[in-house]
Amino acid sequence: MSNAEKGKPRLYDKYRTEVRPKLVDEFSLGNVMRAPRMIKIAVNMGIKEGPQDVKILELLAAELANITGQKPVVTRAKKSIAAFKLRENTPVGLKVTLRGDRMYEFMDRLFNVAMPRIRDFRGFSPKAFDTQGNYSLGLQEQMIFPEIRFDKVKKIQGMDITFVTTTDSKEESKRLLELLGFPFKRIEGK
Repeated sequence: MSNAEKGKPRLYDKYRTEVRPKLVDEFSLGNVMRAPRMIKIAVNMGIKEGPQDVKILELLAAELANITGQKPVVTRAKKSIAAFKLRENTPVGLKVTLRGDRMYEFMDRLFNVAMPRIRDFRGFSPKAFDTQGNYSLGLQEQMIFPEIRFDKVKKIQGMDITFVTTTDSKEESKRLLELLGFPFKRIEGK
């Protein structure tokens, strides 16, 4: 019985059959268990109106749950900041951490359905890796996802998405995301 018959995500099958063997060959890893893989995807929304309007927070939580397939956690302010009119423990955002099958299904929808719907899209910068080999990107609106209905949107809200991998190498992490279908911007001369 193959993974597809068991209901495993399409992108996970691609990783096991195509991506992992290529990574082992390209980086001379010697063992398939040393090949870089995805650990999790963190999706965050910082909501400026969170402390004043709880209804906006609830609507955006429902939209984020539709996008990711998982209920978001409300993030709260750690300390009071008078300049921002912010009190300790007031809601300031939402976050979701995706792992396993949900992570691969979200990546598949993000790469193949949502990203092509971004206006004037030419790819994301290949320079947004941190020192641990994780990649972060920001989206300006939630309406690129097909799960969101335009007529139901009360507030256009952006989000940050972080792809966490097992490798500390930026090159290995970038190649992993490329082979999975992530659209990086082409740099002239390379």
